[in-house]
Amino acid sequence: MNTSLNFTAYLIYLPVVVILTWYVAHVLFKNSKVFMHDIFSGKLEIADSTNKLFETGFYLLNLGFALLIMEITYEVPDGRTLMEVLTNKVGGFSIYLGVMLFFNLYLFFRGRRITKQKAAAAAALGLKQ
Repeated sequence: MNTSLNFTAYLIYLPVVVILTWYVAHVLFKNSKVFMHDIFSGKLEIADSTNKLFETGFYLLNLGFALLIMEITYEVPDGRTLMEVLTNKVGGFSIYLGVMLFFNLYLFFRGRRITKQKAAAAAALGLKQ
């Protein structure tokens, strides 16, 4: 009789990574609206649309990666191994998700900095005339 717990591991792993991805995306893109509104100088429709596109890409990239690393290449024979496999998989995905969060924050701050530089340059040109 096959008592492998691989399928159980998948049944636990999938909801955990989906909920984790949803939570991080929800917090990130709810709070990034402020940056987008600033970057797009109050053009709310473009800012909100761009934010939604970033959010969609975030979901696709992260859930795709979670599915890609889901495979367990060996038999999980007992509860201890199941916990070790899950902590390794979820922990690795959490680190990846954290890196993606900070990468998105970098993009938001970079966009904001470029917008401020352009506004300062435009103001300087306006003052010289």
